[in-house]
Amino acid sequence: MLPVSRATLESMRDVAPVPTRPRVLPRNDPRQYDDLADEWWQPDGVFAMLHWLAEARAALVPPAERPGALLVDLGCGAGLLAPHLAGKGYRHVGVDLTRSALAQAAEHGVTPVNGDATAVPLADGCADVVAAGEMLEHVPDWRRAAAEACRLLRPGGLLVLDTLNDTALSRLVAVHIGERLPTVPRGIHDPRLFVDARALVTECARHGVTLQLRGVRPQLGGLLGWLLRRARGAAGTAPGGRAPRMVPTRSTAVLYQGWGVRKG
Repeated sequence: MLPVSRATLESMRDVAPVPTRPRVLPRNDPRQYDDLADEWWQPDGVFAMLHWLAEARAALVPPAERPGALLVDLGCGAGLLAPHLAGKGYRHVGVDLTRSALAQAAEHGVTPVNGDATAVPLADGCADVVAAGEMLEHVPDWRRAAAEACRLLRPGGLLVLDTLNDTALSRLVAVHIGERLPTVPRGIHDPRLFVDARALVTECARHGVTLQLRGVRPQLGGLLGWLLRRARGAAGTAPGGRAPRMVPTRSTAVLYQGWGVRKG
């Protein structure tokens, strides 16, 4: 990968300036990420939960086993995974459709690739790790995206992901409740795209990756404390404090993590 020039980064920022008035867009419209470009690195902003999930996802990634090991971050957004990979020894390549987000990812040490998760412009078997965090439920054809994630892995490479299950409970929690809290932007999800956990396991197995799953959720006390601090922040007091931790659950009915190694 060639280094990204300052001129390239500036052009990526300039491609979609943040409008002065919020647009009303269809659910899951990628243009929302341009409109919310200033929110990515606000730890108490509308993408707060993505920060918490990035930390939990990174915990599944072991230190690199060889020099030059490559981690491909599908749907990387503004690179929220990067701080949690510091010191693990990976070259971090981020793939995303949104150029304004990629410009911010590059500022955090991610090599940006503007591309579609269903047709990634990278070579077969190039990656030691592929991360697909909070991405599959935004792709009209998640099966193709899962196949691409597996294709990119070298034999013995690790796939880590998190996504929303295709259940009535998930639609209730993630859309009807979650999008009314200050942790998730309204309209960011299209529940018709949510990913059935059993179907995802089957799809990854077709491509040589045996996926293990577990449910995850924010630790309840931490979430309530964060919401209270956030409410006080809206009234003029800085939120501050520790962000909620994501903790494992027995049920994968709403939000779940997956991890698996590609067979040799």
